[in-house]
Amino acid sequence: MKRILQDASFKELSSLVLAAGEKSFRARQLYEGLMQGKKISEIPVSATLRAKLLEEYEDEPVKIKETFLSEDGTRKFLFELSDGNLIEGVLMQYKYGNTQCVSTQVGCRMGCKFCASTLGGRVRDLTAGEILSEVLVVNRLLGGTPKERKVTNVVLMGSGEPFDNYENVVRFLRNLTAGEGIGVSARNVSLSTCGLVPEMRRFAREGIPLTLTVSLHATTDEERRRTMPIAKRYSISEILSACEEYFRATGRRYVFEYTLISGENSDRAHALALAALLKGKPCHVNLIRLNEVKERRLLAAGEREARAFLSTLEKEGISATLRRSMGADIGGACGQLRRYYLEKNPPSSPQKEEEED
Repeated sequence: MKRILQDASFKELSSLVLAAGEKSFRARQLYEGLMQGKKISEIPVSATLRAKLLEEYEDEPVKIKETFLSEDGTRKFLFELSDGNLIEGVLMQYKYGNTQCVSTQVGCRMGCKFCASTLGGRVRDLTAGEILSEVLVVNRLLGGTPKERKVTNVVLMGSGEPFDNYENVVRFLRNLTAGEGIGVSARNVSLSTCGLVPEMRRFAREGIPLTLTVSLHATTDEERRRTMPIAKRYSISEILSACEEYFRATGRRYVFEYTLISGENSDRAHALALAALLKGKPCHVNLIRLNEVKERRLLAAGEREARAFLSTLEKEGISATLRRSMGADIGGACGQLRRYYLEKNPPSSPQKEEEED
């Protein structure tokens, strides 16, 4: 696999172009073309520079292999990487704009019991440029440009644990929010982690004031360990401390995702326990209806139970919402589409997989 040119910042790209003996304006031409989602071969630079770049860099690091349209307007994309690996992404339409959910790894090794992404383990990390290219190709598909973006918000909630691919994800965020490029505001970006505490503390010092979202899904460490192996390593109290550190550093309130699982964490007692755990903290709770995964035995809480849970939180003074279920008819949960495609079209050679202990 060749290198990914979209990994580079504008400054790095300028140095590369000058080192190739080209005029400085070529860097702007090249960068603008990349930010428009174009292949290297489509960008109007000199034939000499294009040939040099194509020797070393992938012409099209991410391409849309298939698109699935839900009845509610949600679009799910199956992306193919230049090495043949597959990832997926989702585009959700809201009144305030279009939100794209991106993947940060091929698969995932965190092992959360409610997530399809973990079923095959982690195959590899995505580079910063591959993550960015997910956004660029969808923005181009929708007729957007860097100045008139059609993708207005980005959430790192697809396949993979962002903080398990820390360096590439931070580089991606810096390139995504750079004014010279596509210029998405950090305030329009959300990053979801299962709770890698050291990386959460480290990220608080990066100076990227996005919305930090933590997958909580339980009110005690014992319960959390049943569905999230990472809970064996970091406690809820450690996660809350890291969240407070992030708030002090950025001034941004943090969000907890709480997936409602029938018979596990969705009754009134759990709602009261969650409210007691979070009362007085600068946070918001995003309740999620479980997207059932056939390989797992977990069942989604019913609509009445979900509404009652939300009502209890609100009565206890906790800011909370019940996420609108989107794209369920096209495999809305992370990893479902990729897994379904691979079952129907098995790769000719097995992929290396890693799983969390």
